[in-house]
Amino acid sequence: MPIGKWIFLFLLLCTTGLSARANEISFKASAPQSVVMGEQFRLTYVINAEGKDLRVQEMPDFEVLMGPSQSTSYSTSWVNGKSTSETTVSYTYILMPKKEGTFTIAPATIKVKDATYTSNGLSIKVLPPDKSGKTTAERVQSSSATISDDDFFVRMIISKRDVYEQEGFLVTFKLYAARPCGINGVKFPEFEGFMAQEIDLPNKQWVQDRYKDRNYFTVDLRQVVLYPQRTGELTIGKGTYDAVIRVSTPQKARSIFDDFFDSYREVNKQLVSSPVTVHVKPLPSSGKPASFSGAVGSYSMKASISADYVKANDAVTVNVVLSGNGNIKLAKNPEVAFPNDFEIYDPKVDTQTKTTTSGVSGTKSIEYMAIPRYAGDFEIPSVEFSYFDTKSASYKTLKSDVFKLHVEKGEEGTTSAPMVSNFANKESVKYLGQDIRFLKTKGIHFSPKREEVFFGTVLYAMSYLVPLVLFVAFVLAYRKQIKENADLARVRTKKANKTAVKRLKNAGKLLQAQKKEEFYEEVTRALWGYLSDKLNIPLSNLTKDNVEAELSKYGVDAQLTADFMAILNTCEFARYAPSQASDAMDKLYAQTIDAIGKMENTIKK
Repeated sequence: MPIGKWIFLFLLLCTTGLSARANEISFKASAPQSVVMGEQFRLTYVINAEGKDLRVQEMPDFEVLMGPSQSTSYSTSWVNGKSTSETTVSYTYILMPKKEGTFTIAPATIKVKDATYTSNGLSIKVLPPDKSGKTTAERVQSSSATISDDDFFVRMIISKRDVYEQEGFLVTFKLYAARPCGINGVKFPEFEGFMAQEIDLPNKQWVQDRYKDRNYFTVDLRQVVLYPQRTGELTIGKGTYDAVIRVSTPQKARSIFDDFFDSYREVNKQLVSSPVTVHVKPLPSSGKPASFSGAVGSYSMKASISADYVKANDAVTVNVVLSGNGNIKLAKNPEVAFPNDFEIYDPKVDTQTKTTTSGVSGTKSIEYMAIPRYAGDFEIPSVEFSYFDTKSASYKTLKSDVFKLHVEKGEEGTTSAPMVSNFANKESVKYLGQDIRFLKTKGIHFSPKREEVFFGTVLYAMSYLVPLVLFVAFVLAYRKQIKENADLARVRTKKANKTAVKRLKNAGKLLQAQKKEEFYEEVTRALWGYLSDKLNIPLSNLTKDNVEAELSKYGVDAQLTADFMAILNTCEFARYAPSQASDAMDKLYAQTIDAIGKMENTIKK
């Protein structure tokens, strides 16, 4: 093929990739959730296209020290023969707050070709400085050699300590640290006497917060919504958390280079959150409606009927939808009183909920089905649902309209009737209205059954022999599997490489998504997890010193051990260093795969 055609195809593929991305323009603003008065911070706008005419609203609460500084990066990937190109442009401002408080930054706009795109707005909390007058960076540096209980601790924060039975409240386990640290193991308290609903925390990020006139780096370890299941004084016990803190190693003789290359060591410190007692009040007995069945919170209800005109033996359904915030999963279904002549089936229930810091909210859809067997005019009474409203501390009852249903006589001589499915607690009825089928008395012909001899044939013998052989093979394989699983150390060692490869695949996805912190964390977990499984040493007992000693026992050369340690050190420093270039992350990823491969070939267990 002439070179001109190759160039044309290449340009066509690139153009196709760019046009595919053109419909996915993303324009986002990012900044710290909280900053300290007197400290600078970055405000960044990122768009995945070449833009122009960036317009940022006035920011009267912040002083613009610099910006916008623009940086552009390009990336191209080939997946299944298809080219995908992406351009990322970043606009960065350096800001400093003018006063304390919580302030908003209005959305910005930018033009891409002939279209205008708007970013998200931001809310930034400005904290007062520490009483010592030092900035966060200065306090972190000065406290790097000491660890006190005031520098690192975990609080169990309860949104309410005086609640009603079945009233939800939020519990947050928050880590406060003078500087960011790692957590190796946690043991949260048991929630005895409560029903717990977890809140998903996909991206745990360090945020500055203030507590007792001091600023800390904080991160939410866990959030859960609890619903007390009994009254009285209920205690949530203490929790324990194993923190790994990096402290600088003091040196006797220092030179000018020591200011740039400080040495650090990791110190383990166990943090304990104090227990908390919650007072749970019983629901008031006065004014409790007859239709109340334990629902607590705030609810609304909609009810409808599928038809108000049907024929006998045709199904009719009443749909009830409960919506609100509270213990909706535990709320019992309201009763629908169908007439006595109706055949009633168990209801179908579909519950959709979402758990947030505001509690559990969602909908509960209930479908009641019944079949009228006789003609006439019927009335289905109003559907009632009662709940206890925690805001007004009173019972409330929701009511639907009364449903009127006209049933006509079914057609005579019909040979079929509606089919019933997906309703439980009754035998499957295929033909409703034909409970007894007529017997045929004419046109029946019988033929004699031909006798076949099975006893004594080869098939008869195989019917005994084949199951016996399969049973013996199963017993032998099962005993071999039990023997292998009994050696837990051997099982862990055999699966070490497989587990590490799985984690590295996840790290590769984070690398492609340019999620720097999550990438380095996943690589670190892959390396430590591999060493723990391969050397059969609990993860909590692994340190850099004993890893080097253990690796030397298995004949691992010093260079490979040094490569492992270098990768671990790079991951630890990179998590708190400025943003790394993508090629540096690619190089580290390749080095990690190569090091684990060499280690797997060296250690034979």
